[in-house]
Amino acid sequence: MAVTKKQRAILIAGGSGLIGRALWPLLQQNGLHPRLLSRQPQNTDEERYYWDPERGFLNPDALNQVDAIVNLAGAGIADRKWSPRRKQEILESRVQSHELILQKLEESRDLPRTLVAASAIGYYGNGGETLLTEESPAGKGFVAEVCQRWEKAALRFEQLGIRTVILRIGVVLDAGGGALKKMMQPIRYFVGAPLGSGSQQISWVHSADVAAMILRALQDESWRGVYNCTAPMSCSNRELTSALAARLGRPLLLPSIPEGALRLALGEMSSLLLDSARVSPQRALDAGFNFRYPELDGALQSILGGRQ
Repeated sequence: MAVTKKQRAILIAGGSGLIGRALWPLLQQNGLHPRLLSRQPQNTDEERYYWDPERGFLNPDALNQVDAIVNLAGAGIADRKWSPRRKQEILESRVQSHELILQKLEESRDLPRTLVAASAIGYYGNGGETLLTEESPAGKGFVAEVCQRWEKAALRFEQLGIRTVILRIGVVLDAGGGALKKMMQPIRYFVGAPLGSGSQQISWVHSADVAAMILRALQDESWRGVYNCTAPMSCSNRELTSALAARLGRPLLLPSIPEGALRLALGEMSSLLLDSARVSPQRALDAGFNFRYPELDGALQSILGGRQ
């Protein structure tokens, strides 16, 4: 049976970031037709449709003949220090995007079959050394609260009969920037060092595996509910810092940066660097998902190659 346009159309919100850039070509390679919601009104590309969640506007044509929606939208959580205003922006950018799309779908008779929604492993808060699965309870703190509100907004799509998959995504490793770029900068200038005790667990994931898991969630109708999107093996902050230094051919000359100094400099946002999250992608593994980069060394090799 021929594949119709409706079956191929995938609408992506927040698709200009690391994950979106990895996802777009993967969808095309698999015979799917991605569309992008964009905040750039002057763009006339037929694959882009203007929206502005803060003002409640979404081009209605964007939802025509769409089989699935991937919502990755959200203000960068580590882009700026957390003032009260910035914290509100971080929360609203995630919740409002879901609310706007849901509102427009409620006005439409042409509903997509699937929503794949981003969340984050910050849902679990500071988990210490505890192995965290999808069954683990929510943690405490600002990021955990944001993730709970974010997921609650996504789950409302189920009321329209839309199969909903939520991916709690770990620290994304990608050559295009993000956390990896920020970690490499001080190492390149010989001022890299583990943060705090250095023992806090980082549950990372290669951007290619995030894109592949989104594709699996789109195509496999048995996927429903929450899935952790992290590599099977976490690493400590010290291990990741040392691995990056080795790849970049730089020594780590400084001792660990004290936790107190980080809290003084960054305030509440220091939790992003100091909290520990040892997360297992148990449901994805049980479903037979195969990670292309299950180990840190292979992931860094693919991104950085040999020494830079």
